[in-house]
Amino acid sequence: MASRAATSLFDAATIADRWIADYCGHVPGGDVLCASDRDPAWAGLFEELATLSGDGLELARERAQRHAEDIGTGFRIVDEGEERPWPLSPVPLLIEKTEWDGIADGIAQRAELLETILQDLYGEANLVADGHVPAALVSGSPYFLRPLARLTPPGGHHLQFVAADLCRGPSGEWRVLADHLRAPAGAGYALENRLAIARTLDELQSRLNIERHAPFFAAFREGVAAACRRAEPRIALLTPGRLNPSYPEQAHLARYLGFLLVEGADLAVLDDKLYVRTIAGMKRVDALWHRLDPRLLDPLALDSHSTIGVPGVIDAIAAGNVVIANAPGAGLLEAPAFAAFLPRLAEVLTGAPLKLPNIATWWCGQDAPRDHVAANLDSLVVAPAFGAAPLGLPGGKAMLGSALSPDERAALLDDMTRRPQDYVGQEVVRLSTMPVVTEDVLAPRPFTLRVFAARDGEGRWTVLPGGFARIGEHPDPRAAVMGEGMWSADVCVHGAEAVAPVSLLPSGDTTQLRRNPGTLPSRVADNLFWLGRYLERGEALLGLLRVLLGHSISADTGAALAVDTVGRLTRLVVFSGAAPEAKGVKRADLTQLARTALEGEGEWHSVREINRQARLIGAVSRERLSADMVRLLDAPFPQRGGLLDKAGSLQRRYSALNGLASEHMTRTDAWRFHDIGRRIERALSAIRFIRSFGGPDATSDDLSTLLDLMDSQISYRQRYLTGMARIPVLDLVTLDPNNPRALAFQVAAISAHLNKLPVLSDDGLAEPQQEQARGIAALLVTANATRIDDALLADLETRLANLSAAVARRYFLHGAEPLRAAGLVLA
Repeated sequence: MASRAATSLFDAATIADRWIADYCGHVPGGDVLCASDRDPAWAGLFEELATLSGDGLELARERAQRHAEDIGTGFRIVDEGEERPWPLSPVPLLIEKTEWDGIADGIAQRAELLETILQDLYGEANLVADGHVPAALVSGSPYFLRPLARLTPPGGHHLQFVAADLCRGPSGEWRVLADHLRAPAGAGYALENRLAIARTLDELQSRLNIERHAPFFAAFREGVAAACRRAEPRIALLTPGRLNPSYPEQAHLARYLGFLLVEGADLAVLDDKLYVRTIAGMKRVDALWHRLDPRLLDPLALDSHSTIGVPGVIDAIAAGNVVIANAPGAGLLEAPAFAAFLPRLAEVLTGAPLKLPNIATWWCGQDAPRDHVAANLDSLVVAPAFGAAPLGLPGGKAMLGSALSPDERAALLDDMTRRPQDYVGQEVVRLSTMPVVTEDVLAPRPFTLRVFAARDGEGRWTVLPGGFARIGEHPDPRAAVMGEGMWSADVCVHGAEAVAPVSLLPSGDTTQLRRNPGTLPSRVADNLFWLGRYLERGEALLGLLRVLLGHSISADTGAALAVDTVGRLTRLVVFSGAAPEAKGVKRADLTQLARTALEGEGEWHSVREINRQARLIGAVSRERLSADMVRLLDAPFPQRGGLLDKAGSLQRRYSALNGLASEHMTRTDAWRFHDIGRRIERALSAIRFIRSFGGPDATSDDLSTLLDLMDSQISYRQRYLTGMARIPVLDLVTLDPNNPRALAFQVAAISAHLNKLPVLSDDGLAEPQQEQARGIAALLVTANATRIDDALLADLETRLANLSAAVARRYFLHGAEPLRAAGLVLA
């Protein structure tokens, strides 16, 4: 395939013409790409693709996917444990700015209409009293939250951020398939798609004058801040956790917008104000952009079974102390049943029709619409009216009436007679198509478009110029058949005028500087601390296994000293819980022990299990870690080679992770907790190694093994040329403050970190964890290598374990304990 340098503009234009001609020969008239002869924008796009990938398209697809993975874009299917890579098409959807302006006007009108309806239904309910909305449509909906009735949200608005799914018919008209108001997802994916496509087709932005996303997100951030009472509010994004399907998107958005990423356990309500538990005490939260089912937000006022909400948050809303985007209860208008009434409500409330019409919908809770659906079942889609699965639909999902078997049809009609309010009928929508790359050619596939709108600082609606397209797997253009889609695509709004390079990053000449990294929630500090411990624990276990496998050759000779040393190594492996005790010290016995300690699953704390724990922590800390670090944590366990090869591969991976943490993490409190975890685990491992191999009866094999385990072999041989001696070895690995693997070095680093962490009181006195670290450091500073014995080492091991517990008690979450802590900081 030709590279960018090898492909001339004439060749690129020729290739683009051929691709467009081939594609348009396989799609019906009126397609989004083929509506005109060689549209300049589409021609420019395909010329960029041709310049990138030459005469084939597979390279462009692979490059776009690689960039998406580099950004860290991923998603999870419900009930699946593993995260999947985000499927990104290299061909974005192009929409001309004039056409887009019409879409944006329609979305803004719709968002304001939905706000007006919500204010009425949760307020005076005049729409129900006047007969414009059936009472059963409100009171019978699972999305209607009675505790929110007559409650005016802070800022006066129920909606701050909305999304809508649009479809484009073959003749070019746009219509609304669904509204998303409870916890609209996808804006992060739209942002990530744009980043990946911008890296893939780096000249497309300037060539087509593509509208940028940054102004929209800046406007949303300003809109949420404007609704808060404090001038400089603290805003958080509330996530259900890493198992949520769109958690990677949420982490990316939080980092991009500068929001705290929090879970329900991070938050607490005190005196009708919302706080986040941090390492510096309780800090005030002024606004939450939530991704929870609103019914789970507050177990006191809403669903009492919720374990991921925040008790008392509804009281904080009622007191006007926290803005929730969107306000609980907004999902009432998400129900497909409401789509049947929106056209009429638009006329009643605004005096004008919807600029973006719905797909035709009939709610079966009324006699005439129910009879219409029953009589025209073969030409309609039947769907749940309120999201919950009714008994008459196989699988509880929307289905084409024509696809029902005779028995399924009879069951549906029977249940519609019993509970007609549970069903809606909708017209069968035929979708326009867009090009995707499949098997190195362009193929037409149906698509839907998700669009986003947000309030700005003035309370006006602004619409993200673009969004993201979901593309169907099969050519069938019916929306009911497409489902969730197989690919995603960036959506580019292009025009004739140049676009200013707006970014959320500060401008080059800004004078507003900031070195404070912001608030560190206790849960995040806990995660980073244990990520450091697990990584160091895995590295220490690998060191044991590599030395053990190297010693096993000598063990077969039957030499007593070698067998003794190998025995101590195996006891350390067994003590760590990584494997059962070996039957002997023959090669086969040691190989089996090493294999279990390296790859064992289930009850053994093997390297594989340690990796899994580190990976889980990395998954919930991705807003704090670099994409390279997350990628290394997610890397699969080595499958090829012998045990030593696998151990070596893993050792290099651990070294890379250590290097990323040491050289790429800013020296914030987050890094300090990660490094404290590493240092505590390394110190504990060092003590165990010294106690096993540095005793009074240590042999030269023991001392050499100790130096290997402490990565100090070269340092020792540079200093001492006369061979192994116990006291010099002990001094190097225990007391030398300049040896980065020595015990004293770890303790000094721990003490220095703790001295720089925030304290709860202003009396200037050390807190318990600081006192304990200083005490351990003092023991080592005043120690002499000739007086190091097992009793001293055992005492140090106990003190370090107690120090770890003190750090956890002071900084990490323990139920409601931080609410009662002395010196509580409320800011």
